[in-house]
Amino acid sequence: MDHVSQEQPDALTPRQEAVLDAVLELMTEEGGNFSMTAVARRANCSKETLYKWFGDREGMLTETVRWQASRVRAGNYDRQRLDANALRESLESFAANWLSVISSRTSIALNRVAVGQASPKEKNLGQIVLANGRFAIGERIKPLLEAGRAAGLLEFDDTEEAFRTFFGLVGRDVQIRLLLGDRPDMSKRVIAADAVRATAQFLTLFGTARTGPGTRLTQ
Repeated sequence: MDHVSQEQPDALTPRQEAVLDAVLELMTEEGGNFSMTAVARRANCSKETLYKWFGDREGMLTETVRWQASRVRAGNYDRQRLDANALRESLESFAANWLSVISSRTSIALNRVAVGQASPKEKNLGQIVLANGRFAIGERIKPLLEAGRAAGLLEFDDTEEAFRTFFGLVGRDVQIRLLLGDRPDMSKRVIAADAVRATAQFLTLFGTARTGPGTRLTQ
């Protein structure tokens, strides 16, 4: 049995998680203008401990992004026994999970800081968010898409293109609206409905006859 679960990439201690949550809280209050001293004070630990755990400020920011992105999971599924219901439920779970994470005040603050610091140069927060956020999340959901294709439930040529389509159907204009200060309804009820809608649209585009009736467009 090939059982797939989504785990935290690197095990963090509760104390380290508390530090990363403190970083996110400072971002909501001060944007990117906070120091290691402020983090140490907020997390009630020494700067020496922070440097020991994360190396430097960039290392701490990288781990913070990874920690926030790790909250987005594709769920648990059995690759060998994946059926249409399990695929649909896993896609809906991912969609709802992702929408819940990106609409949190900490994610909004983190992404605003990343956009403000984005540049073509390496080792800026924009690049860190891309590498450890969006790209890492893509690698987390792609195995599910490929498992669906192997099971004859999905049909696509390029996994990245399939993922980008699903990502777009889920997110629509939500993230940019949040970053620009709009306040769309992101209640659990709305998020759940959006996850169901996006999954149904994705399966209409990429589902096979085995996924269920009326799920694939005529080409």
